[in-house]
Parts: sequence; structure tokens; C-alpha cells
Amino acid sequence: MKFLLFGLLWYLTGSPFLAIILMLVILYALDRRYVGLTPSFVKPLRRLGTIRRLRQQVAMNPNDIPAKHELARLLIERKRYKEAKEWLMPLQDALDNSAEFWDDLGACLMHLQETDAAEAALHNALSINPRVKYGTPYLRLAAIDAKRDPQKAIKHLESFRSIHSSSIEAYYKLANLYAQLDRTAEAKQTLEECGTIYRSLPRYKKRQERKWALLAFMKRMRG
Repeated sequence: MKFLLFGLLWYLTGSPFLAIILMLVILYALDRRYVGLTPSFVKPLRRLGTIRRLRQQVAMNPNDIPAKHELARLLIERKRYKEAKEWLMPLQDALDNSAEFWDDLGACLMHLQETDAAEAALHNALSINPRVKYGTPYLRLAAIDAKRDPQKAIKHLESFRSIHSSSIEAYYKLANLYAQLDRTAEAKQTLEECGTIYRSLPRYKKRQERKWALLAFMKRMRG
């Protein structure tokens, strides 16, 4: 298919180099529209603009706690974990009852290798609301325990799956943990379940889960 597309574009443009560029642009657009394996070029620009606006907003009103929290969340998305932590830590008293806040702080601390503090924050989030962010803290806890205690990580993923049963991401990560523990049959079965679940999803949900379904398919094909 790619060779046919390349040949057609070469014929239309008269240049193999231009044909390659156009083919890459088309493949990128198709991936962004239907799969989502490649990163977005637009989202980071929008995020930078929002961060700039929030910094100005906080400078004008230092007591704007929601703005500070949102700023920290966006910094986490940019992997600016140290700076995000500096914004989040002073908010603990004000946002003590916010499950979203504790999950954000846990995510930040996890990437800074402050494992014990990260676990405490994530468990705080779950104690306030076990379904916060559709159970995302369970995925973070599973990531923390994946290498040091895979059995414990599996329990976290199973907890996540009980909340978010249509999440192919959870099944895919669970299959990886089973493989890590040499539980080959369970890993294979879990990867097969990814395909079964994906086929049963409504169209809008398939778009969200397509990336993980494709990764599971490729892993299954590799055996």
C-alpha cells in the first residue's frame, strides 16, 4: 500500500523527494486521525500558550489556587516535574480533599523517583475517590510496582480494570506484567481479550483505545 501511494505521489509531483514528504504528511495525518501513535504538533503549542496565560494570571492574583493547580498539571504534561512539584506542594492544605490534586502530586513525585511519597499521595487520591480520573492512580501505582513487585502491580491493574473494564490500555499492561512473570498463557489470553474488547466498543470509544489495541495486536503477532 505504501509503495502504491509513493508511486502515485511520485507520478503526480515528478519528484521522489517531494513524494516522500507528502507521503509522510499523509501517514501522519491518518495516524493522528485514526490511531494516535505519533505525537501531536498542535497540542504542545496550545499548552505553552495556556501555561503562559496561567503564569500571568497567578502573577496578578497569587491566591488563585485553581490557576496554580492547572499550571502544575500542564507542567507535568510537559515533563517539568520539579517545577510542577514547587507549585503543588504549597497547595496541600487548600486542596487536601481533592482527589485530582493528590493524583497530580503522586504523578509528579513518581517521575522524580520519590516513590514512597508518590505512593502515599496516590493512595490519598483513591481514599477520597476510588474512581478519580477513571482509576488512573491504579495505573500509576502499577507502574511504580512493575519492576520491584509485579504481583502487586497486577493487583493494581486488576483494580483499575474493575473500574474501567473497557480499557484496553489496562489489559495491554496487564499482559506485559504476566509476560514479565513468565505467565505466558495468561499473557497471551489477555492480549487476545484486547482484540475482543476493541471489537465490542462503540465507535467513539474505539478512537480512544485504538493505539493500545494496535500495540496489543503487534505484540500478539510477534508471539
